[in-house]
Formats: sequence, C-alpha cells, structure tokens
Amino acid sequence: MSKAMLPPRWFIRAAWKVHRGLYNASNGRKGLSRPRGKKYGLLRLTVPGRRTGEPRSVILGYVEDGPNLVTLAMNGWGAPEPAWWLNLLAHPDADAVLTDGQRPVRGRPAEGEERQRLWARWQELDKNLDEYADRRPRTTAVVVLEPR
Repeated sequence: MSKAMLPPRWFIRAAWKVHRGLYNASNGRKGLSRPRGKKYGLLRLTVPGRRTGEPRSVILGYVEDGPNLVTLAMNGWGAPEPAWWLNLLAHPDADAVLTDGQRPVRGRPAEGEERQRLWARWQELDKNLDEYADRRPRTTAVVVLEPR
C-alpha cells in the first residue's frame, strides 16, 4: 500500500490564504461550491471567537446529509485542533454561507453510529481519508451543522 502524500504544511497554509483572498476579492462570488457527484462542496463558516467573541471565518469542505451540512475538524491534517472547531465548541451557533446564501446553523460533533455513517460518506470522496486521519494524534471530529 502506498503512503498517501500531503503537501508540505507551508503549502497548505499558502493555499488557504490564496483561497480566502479569492473569496474576499470577489466579494464572495468565487471560492464556494455545492457538493456534486464525488466532490465535496465549499462553504464559509463564521463563528464567534471563544476568547474575543469577534467573528472568525474559515472556508471548509462539506457534504450534505438531509438538511445538515457535515464537515471534518482537521487542521490540514496537522496535530492541533483547528481554531474554528474550538470556537464552535465554545459557541455552537454560527453562520454558514453557501452558493445560494447564508444559513444560520448550530454545530455539534457526530457520535457513535452517526459518526461512522458520515465518516463513510467522506471516505467515498477521498480514498486516503483514513491514512490522513491516522497522522493526527487524536480522532478527527465529524462536525454536523444543523439548521437553527
């Protein structure tokens, strides 16, 4: 079995900055997408900072599960938990911006059978998902964003 390759951390961070820049420079017209076929979509999640309460935004991959949006709390597959996830745990109410507009959501971790089912959905989109997740010292949270 071949080892799944990840780009260097500096490249991942640079790609995030370019993506955010594209979104901001286009006033939100570019940079988001809907899930289609074997591709996940991209949304912009804004959640209050856990210390400051100031809005913090991040662009995330997602899949749909009925009315819910589902994403993974990974930090470029690095060890630390992503700040947006820690913020969402402290302040579960957030706003998701999709290609068709803004949606108020409440975030929570998927657990048990639900987590297994949703993880399997992500595995269909990325054959290397388990190998990437094994690089992290903790279990990658599957995050459910429910409409509120």
